[in-house]
Amino acid sequence: MTIIASDPRGALIAPMEVDSARRDASVLELVRASTLPQVFRFAGRLLVRNGFHQGDYLPDAFDRTLTSLHIERPMSIVAAVRTVANGNPHVDSPFSALAVRVLAGRLLVDGEPPFGDSRLALETHVDGWGDVEGRSLESVVAVLEAAADASEVSR
Repeated sequence: MTIIASDPRGALIAPMEVDSARRDASVLELVRASTLPQVFRFAGRLLVRNGFHQGDYLPDAFDRTLTSLHIERPMSIVAAVRTVANGNPHVDSPFSALAVRVLAGRLLVDGEPPFGDSRLALETHVDGWGDVEGRSLESVVAVLEAAADASEVSR
């Protein structure tokens, strides 16, 4: 099994061999980003590698039918951001919440900004944008790249 990781310069590198018996928590720390631009760029690359998933954080989140590590499955935008920010698509952190907040501020859903400022409202807004019927991986990656570029300029 192979996973992606970041080198000290912040570029994603692949492949890395990983024992398939290891669980997400011990493996996922390999893809962590340390800056907002990295979060957005790494999330885009992770979605290109794994696929973009609509409707939930990732398919079969309770492992009823799939046995692959969660990091290897298609993901929603929020799950990809969480994965590269803190190593787990299911766990929120202050860093992943900041990235979701910045991203939510850049997106309109049905012409509207986020309906609230809570973490749940912001994640719902980003997921709502990603769940629009016909939303393509290309448009998701373009938005993440634009967010990375804007974050680099504002530093």
